[in-house]
Amino acid sequence: MTQKVWEAVDKYFDKILIPQDSALEDALKAAKVAKLPAIQVSSVEGKLLHLLARILGARDILEIGTLGGYSTIWMARALPEGGRIVTLEADPKHAEVARKNFARAGVESKIELRLGKALDTLPQVAADARGPFDMFFIDANKSNMPEYFEWSLKLARKGSVIIVDNVVREGKVLDAKSKDADIQGIRRFLEMVGKEKRVSGTALQTVSTKNYDGFALVLVTS
Repeated sequence: MTQKVWEAVDKYFDKILIPQDSALEDALKAAKVAKLPAIQVSSVEGKLLHLLARILGARDILEIGTLGGYSTIWMARALPEGGRIVTLEADPKHAEVARKNFARAGVESKIELRLGKALDTLPQVAADARGPFDMFFIDANKSNMPEYFEWSLKLARKGSVIIVDNVVREGKVLDAKSKDADIQGIRRFLEMVGKEKRVSGTALQTVSTKNYDGFALVLVTS
């Protein structure tokens, strides 16, 4: 199995399962033109987030890490009338691109983008009584993952689902002695999930156009 095969399978899934969508395609093009890092979720992963939000019947979603807003658009489209997604982005350039993408996709009325480092804006979200949220998608710097998880628990309710991207890092998560702060952040987060009595979680490995990685899925049980 090679990266070439993984990409070919992803393209096959995309072709038969993901209808062509000019708004989503334009969002990716805008991010590329603005030279944003190409680290957004893939199309099939975006639809997975969309379907999970619909399965949950989510009305309120919190996203940590907006980038160009590609994943945000997928989730916003799953929201019912009156639903809302709060998305947190630290980089002003990323936020500017995302806002334009939201407007182009016609979902800006469902999205509240808060600019600033997540560990600064999360207390503001809590102070504004924006929770509890039905679903969380965390796709930001992994070094702060334990703190993001703690805040998610504070803003969750029984039945909330927390999804965390990039928890495998091509297998580097196995290296307990890694000096990479992101790897250590992921490891601490996973250990917290394993010990936390209020949740039940798992993690899955994935191969795709994004190479070899994976995500964690956590259900708040109490």
